[in-house]
Amino acid sequence: MDYPNGDIFAGEVIGTAILILFGAGVCAAVTLEKSKAKASGWVVIAFGWGFAVLAGAYTAAPLSGGHINPAVTLGVAVESNENWGKVPLYIASQMLGALIGAVLAWLVYYGQFARNANRETSVETLGIFSTRPEIYHPWQNLVTEIIATVGLVLPILAFGLTEGLAESGTQVLVVALLVVGIGLSLGGPTGYAINPARDLGPRIAHALLPIPNKGTSEWNYAWIPVAGPLIGGVLSALIYKLAF
Repeated sequence: MDYPNGDIFAGEVIGTAILILFGAGVCAAVTLEKSKAKASGWVVIAFGWGFAVLAGAYTAAPLSGGHINPAVTLGVAVESNENWGKVPLYIASQMLGALIGAVLAWLVYYGQFARNANRETSVETLGIFSTRPEIYHPWQNLVTEIIATVGLVLPILAFGLTEGLAESGTQVLVVALLVVGIGLSLGGPTGYAINPARDLGPRIAHALLPIPNKGTSEWNYAWIPVAGPLIGGVLSALIYKLAF
């Protein structure tokens, strides 16, 4: 569908901001001292990100189609070969929304972040905002992100063939459950960015925000959760066009 530019901007900014507010929020809840969800674990994070996608995409869908992910935008453009002129608007809006969402999550947990000034109990905070690999191996990390993104975008394209999902409004719910599944199964090595805006916008926020003892923003790794999902989005569209 060809959405108006103003609706695309509003939908993708708001939807992506909600995505990151909830996603970074669950990571902060699990990570920071004096949080009621402290140390509740990876399963909570995976479900938190799934619900974040649910809320963000449902909010954005009436205005912009609810991409909230440059990999999805690129995959849809390659598959349909339409609306290429709106791809930059989608991606810029998603990046702005991600940055806003990260700042909002910081405000929600401001007191907990402030306690990070105590060096005895301080924690690395980048993982609240962006992804980090458990083992830094650039090519493995890149391949992991590519495969995980294909696992997201290819089903999203295929869901479009199932008229009942779109008509009933459950397509976004199915995508949210898919994100939970990806987190639980493929998220272990890199933290499953599967979305360039989800990683880069909050990484910029992490670098700029006045968080005590926040640690490095790891810019040497930042290209992987951008390049991997974009490659995965294109591959998904090519596979879809060949197979369906």
